[in-house]
Amino acid sequence: MEGDCLSCMKYLMFLFNFLIFLGGACLLGVGIWVVVDPTGFREIVAANPLLFTGAYIMLAMGAMLFLLGFLGCCGAIRENKCLLLFFFMFILLIFLAELSAAILAFIFRENLTREFFTKELKKHYLRNNDTDVFSSTWNSVMITFACCGVNGPEDFEAVPHFPYPSVEKATTPEACCQRELQSREGMFVDREACLRGVERFQNRQGCYTVILNSFETYVYLAGALAIGVLAIELFAMIFAMCLFRGIQ
Repeated sequence: MEGDCLSCMKYLMFLFNFLIFLGGACLLGVGIWVVVDPTGFREIVAANPLLFTGAYIMLAMGAMLFLLGFLGCCGAIRENKCLLLFFFMFILLIFLAELSAAILAFIFRENLTREFFTKELKKHYLRNNDTDVFSSTWNSVMITFACCGVNGPEDFEAVPHFPYPSVEKATTPEACCQRELQSREGMFVDREACLRGVERFQNRQGCYTVILNSFETYVYLAGALAIGVLAIELFAMIFAMCLFRGIQ
C-alpha cells in the first residue's frame, strides 16, 4: 500500500512539474516578446522603468520555472532525493518572489493611469514624424484601434501644428482620421476635412478606453493564470516533500 502511494505521489509530482515546465515556457516566450517587441509599443511607456523591470522579471521567472520544471520531472522519475531537495528550496524562493512581484504590481498599478499617458503624449508626441519612435508608435496604435489620443482629439490641442501640404495648421493628426480599413494602407474617408477638425470624419474615442476594453478579458485571464501557477507550485512543493520523505 505504501509503495502504491509513493508511486502515485511520484507521478502526480511529475504531472505538476510538467505543468510548471509549460508555464515557464509560456512566461519565457511572453518575456522575450515584450523585450524584443518589433512594433515599438513599449516606447510609449519608456519613461517608466518599472515596466521594463517587470518585463525582465517575467523573463527571469520564465527561465527559472522552465529549468525547475525539468529538474522536478527528473527528480520525480528517478526518485533522486538531492534533486528533490534542490527543487523544493528553489521553487520556494520563486514562489515567494512571485508573491512579492504580485504585491508590487498591485501597489504600483497607478503608474498606468490615464493622466500618466496623457502627460507623456503631450510631452513627446511629434505628430506624423515617423522617424521618432514614440510618435510612430502612437500613430500605429491610433490607426490599429481606430482611436485618437488618450482621451480624444482634444489631447492634441497643446501639440504644435504640423504643416501638412494640403491643410494649413491642421488641428488633428492624420492617424486620428477615419479610414475605410483600419491600417496604414487603408483609404481615408475624408482626410482634409478630418485634419481641419470636422468631427464626423475623426475617430473621437480615446485610446485609453478602447485599449482598456479590448484587453479587459485578457487581464482577468492573466490574473487567473497567475493564481493557477502559484497553486501548482504550492502543490508541487508539497508533493516534493512527501516524495522526499517516502524515498528510502
